[in-house]
Amino acid sequence: MAHPDHEEKSLSGFQDLLRSSTTQASGYWKGVHAADRAEWLLAVLPEDAWRVFSDLSTEDKAELLEHAEDELRRELVDRMSAGDLRDLVEEMPSDEAVDLLEEADDRLTEDVLAAIPADVARELRELSAYDSDTAGGLMATEFITVSPTEHIGDAVKAIRKQGEDADEELSVFVVNDQGRPLGFLTDRILLSQPIHTPVQDAMVVPFTIDVHADKEDVGRLVEKYGLNSLGVVDATGLLIGVISAEDATEVRAEEAEEDLLRLVGASPDSLHARPSVARQVRARLPLMGITILSGLLSAKVLRVFLDGAGGDPGPSDILRYLPLIIGLAGNVGVQSSTVLVRAMALGELEGSRQRAMLRRETSVGLSVGAICGALITLVVMWLEPGRLGLAVGIATLTAVAFSAVLGTSVPVACQKVGIDPAIVAGPFLICLSDIAGSVLFVVVAKALLTL
Repeated sequence: MAHPDHEEKSLSGFQDLLRSSTTQASGYWKGVHAADRAEWLLAVLPEDAWRVFSDLSTEDKAELLEHAEDELRRELVDRMSAGDLRDLVEEMPSDEAVDLLEEADDRLTEDVLAAIPADVARELRELSAYDSDTAGGLMATEFITVSPTEHIGDAVKAIRKQGEDADEELSVFVVNDQGRPLGFLTDRILLSQPIHTPVQDAMVVPFTIDVHADKEDVGRLVEKYGLNSLGVVDATGLLIGVISAEDATEVRAEEAEEDLLRLVGASPDSLHARPSVARQVRARLPLMGITILSGLLSAKVLRVFLDGAGGDPGPSDILRYLPLIIGLAGNVGVQSSTVLVRAMALGELEGSRQRAMLRRETSVGLSVGAICGALITLVVMWLEPGRLGLAVGIATLTAVAFSAVLGTSVPVACQKVGIDPAIVAGPFLICLSDIAGSVLFVVVAKALLTL
C-alpha cells in the first residue's frame, strides 16, 4: 500500500537525503512502490544504490529486483555474496529467480544452486535451459492445480495452501491424474460460485501453449483472448508452467519497441541496458551504408542530366550529392529522436539519466557522421576528379553532425514547452534536418571548392 505522503516524495528529495545520510534516505522511501524505488536507484551512484538496497528486507529486495531494469540488477548482483543471492532466489518466483541468476557469474550461480534445496535447484536449471525467446523462458513453475472431482471450496483451500508459492494471479488449473490440463478456474469463478459446486461444472476451457513456442505467440494469445494466465505444456501435453498476463503483456510491448527501433536502424539493446557508444554506432551503421549506396547511385544518375559533369567541379557537381545528404541527415536525426522519445514516454529521462542519454545519443550521431563523412570522402575522391571528394566528405560530416544534435535537442525542446515529442519530433525533425542539412552541405562544400 502506498505511503500517505507518497505523492510528495520524489527522486530529487531522495537524492538530497542520500547525500547526507543513507539512513534518512532509507526512511524517506518507506511506502514508496518497488517500481519507483528501482527507478530511483538507477538514477544514483552504484555505491549509494547498494547502501540503500542493503538496508531493505529480503522480501523488499526481491520485490524491487522484480521491477528493476537489467542494468540495475547487474550492478546490484555484482556486489552480492552467495548468501545474499541465495536468500533472494528462495524468495522470488522461479522465472524471476532464473533472470536474476543470469546476471551473476557462473561460479556464484553454482554456489547458490548448491546451497538451495535440490528440487528447487533442479527446477531452476531446467528453466535456465530454455531459450529466453520461448514460452519456456517466460514461464514460472509455481502454479495451483486441482482435480476435476474436487469442489470450488477445495480449490480455495488449495490457494490458501499453495498461494504463498504460486504466481500472482488466483487462477487455478484443473488437471487429470497424469497432469494434463482439463480446465481453468478464474478468480471470478472462485469468488462467484458456491463452495460445494463441482470443479468440473464450473471450469472453463484452458488455454495452453507449447513450451518451445515463440514468445511473440505468447503475447498474441494472451492479448487476443484477454487471459490472466496461460498454461505451458511439454511435448506430451503435461502442464509444466504458467505465464502470467503481466509477463506476456510486457513481452508484447517489448517486441513492438524492438521492431520500432529496428525500423529506424537503432539498437534494440537499449531496451535492456545502456549500450556503449561504440556498440550503438555498430548497430546503426548498416542502415547508413544502404543510404550511402543509394545516394551515390543517385549522384551517378543525376550526373547524366546536370551540367558540369566534366572538367573542374562546379555547383552542379555539389547538387548531385544532395539526395545523399538528405537521406543521411534524416536517418541520423530520426534514430536519435526515436530513442529519446521512447525513453521520455516511459519516464526514463530524469535528472542525471537525461543528461547521460543526451550525451550518449549526441556522441553516437557525431560518430556516425564522422564515419560516413570519411567513407564518402574516399569514395567520391575515387570517383570524381579534383577536390570534390574532400569537399563533399567534409560537408557531409558537418551536415550529419548538425542533424545528430537536432535529433537530441528537438525532442527535449518539445518536452520543455509542453508539446508531445512523439507528435512533433518526427515530421518536424525530418523537415528541419532536410533543410538545415542541405543548406549546410551546399555552403560548406562550395566554400571548400572556392578556396
